[in-house]
Amino acid sequence: MLLIGVKKEKDWLRSQWNLTYPTGWNNICRGISTVYEYYETPEILYSKFPAPEGELLNIKAKEDILNIEEGSFLTIRGISKIIKMPLMMTIFNQTPIVNVSVPALDKEFKKTDYEKFNKSLCTYMDSIELYMHGLGK
Repeated sequence: MLLIGVKKEKDWLRSQWNLTYPTGWNNICRGISTVYEYYETPEILYSKFPAPEGELLNIKAKEDILNIEEGSFLTIRGISKIIKMPLMMTIFNQTPIVNVSVPALDKEFKKTDYEKFNKSLCTYMDSIELYMHGLGK
C-alpha cells in the first residue's frame, strides 16, 4: 500500500493509504479476518450502504468475518499485538482507500512525519493487502 498522508489530530495520528491493487468485498473480509487474531479484544464495525457510521458486530471467531454481508466499509479496532498499541483500520468497499489511526503517545509515534510513519507501518499494511488477495500465510 502507498501512504497518501498522515496528520496529527489531538493525540492520534490519522493516516490514509491507497491500495496497490483494486479489491472487492470478499477480499476486504479476508484481510480483516486474517489480522483479527492479532488484536487483543478486537472490535469489528460494519456499515451497509450508504450509512456513514458503522455498527458494532458481535464477532465470535475470525471465520465469522468472511460471512459479513457486503457493505460500504469494514473497520477493525483494538490493541494490535504486532504494533503493540491501539490501532483502528477502515477499509472502504469499491474504493482504494484505507484509513488507519494510532495514538501519538509512544516514542515511535509521538513525533512523526510522513517518512518515519511510512517506515513504521508500511510493512504491516503491505502484509494486510497481500492477505486480502490470498497471498499471505
